[in-house]
Amino acid sequence: MQRIQVVLKQLPHAAGLPLPAYQSAHAAGMDLPAAVDEPVTIAPGARALIPTGLTLAIPEGYEAQIRPRSGLALKHGIILPNSPGTIDADYRGELKIIVANIGDEPFVVQRGERIAQIVFAPVVQTQWQQRDELPDTERGAGGFGSTGR
Repeated sequence: MQRIQVVLKQLPHAAGLPLPAYQSAHAAGMDLPAAVDEPVTIAPGARALIPTGLTLAIPEGYEAQIRPRSGLALKHGIILPNSPGTIDADYRGELKIIVANIGDEPFVVQRGERIAQIVFAPVVQTQWQQRDELPDTERGAGGFGSTGR
């Protein structure tokens, strides 16, 4: 398993909260805690921006992906509408999570609650080669269910 070094700074409003950590030996993501000063209630159909109190220096050639937690989605209808969110290697601001409630009940985000997960991945950048025609494939331009169920 490949490992990278990521520099992390915990901001004052995250004091006392645990740092992100893998919850099992083969976990791909680490849970991010909410660094809210007081509970935040998200009504059904509403969104909120939840601070994590963390800033990162991600190595060049990598990104951090912010993903939802499956248990929150299933049990409470809590999703991340821009999932996966991308944190670029040159971003130095606080990680804040856009959280949406598609459930039927208000959801209360408590301080320290694990609200999302972060996964690090290598980045490949593209160099465009503009052409008048693309190479043919058997599928061609078929989409939106053209390959079957």
